[in-house]
Amino acid sequence: MSLKLVGVTACISGVAHTYMAAERLEKLCLQEKWQVKVETQGALGVENMLTESDIAQADIVLLITEIQLENSDRFTHSRCVQTGIHTFLRTPEKVMAAVKKIAASPQGTHIVLA
Repeated sequence: MSLKLVGVTACISGVAHTYMAAERLEKLCLQEKWQVKVETQGALGVENMLTESDIAQADIVLLITEIQLENSDRFTHSRCVQTGIHTFLRTPEKVMAAVKKIAASPQGTHIVLA
């Protein structure tokens, strides 16, 4: 299954965990042979911002955050998996399983992992 993902990572301090999660996501997608583009919302502001086209072309949106995202309404109509950074860093396999599960769901489906 070849998927195209976009993701957003953001933590409270906007430093280490934001970038650790982005890097981990990129490595996991590489292993799965999935395309991914990750936007980070950190201490340096929004980097690698996702375009409307990026979001429209993505099969799945992965929101890995500990804070309220800027412009989160961009993802309302997308298949979306949302989780906290600590959950993602501790149990990435749980998050990736949810991504595989939601791939067959209709657009607008959202899964929230605690």
